[in-house]
Amino acid sequence: MVKTCLPRVSEPAMYLIYYFPSVALYQKFVRMLAKDYNNSMKKFEQLRHAMIAFEKGNSKHIQHFLKVYEFAHIICSEDQVDPLTTQIVESAALVHDIGINTCLEKYQSSAGHLQEKEGPSLAIQMMEEIGYDPEFIYRVAYLVGHHHSYDEIDGLDYQILIEADFLVNMYEEAYSQEQIESVYQKSFRTKTGKYLCETMYL
Repeated sequence: MVKTCLPRVSEPAMYLIYYFPSVALYQKFVRMLAKDYNNSMKKFEQLRHAMIAFEKGNSKHIQHFLKVYEFAHIICSEDQVDPLTTQIVESAALVHDIGINTCLEKYQSSAGHLQEKEGPSLAIQMMEEIGYDPEFIYRVAYLVGHHHSYDEIDGLDYQILIEADFLVNMYEEAYSQEQIESVYQKSFRTKTGKYLCETMYL
């Protein structure tokens, strides 16, 4: 019998003990995990490439979503967020502003509520073409459609996306010290998000 310890993603300090009746079954389990991870990474890379191509020639937008992704990645890593939530928030970080160009064309404005209106359908189309699962797409599209609604946060993925976006916007939009302190108090909840905001701006 093979015994191994795997971390419980929702409780990093705890461990679950998994027993396997043979080395072969254990190896099969490890291969399954690796395959799922590799498939997820391949889709993520395709999504990143698709977003860069979507914003071709717009270095400002490309730099913005890549920076939001990186801060989201750091928060997820440092706070030991579970793999599925991490994949959702990192994917949402890439596509969260996908509706801006459409908003500018249709309304001559990129106001947040307009981005929330136009963005989800574009994100859904892009992710369906890559082959993401419907449930995964739905959650990412939901985040795209709510990423300027700061009083409706209903999950850790939503919270991290908001914080990562603010961390970038504070610099790019030159928030005043008063604005930064207000956003910090109202919107930052994660340990690493708070640390990053404090270290850079407070």
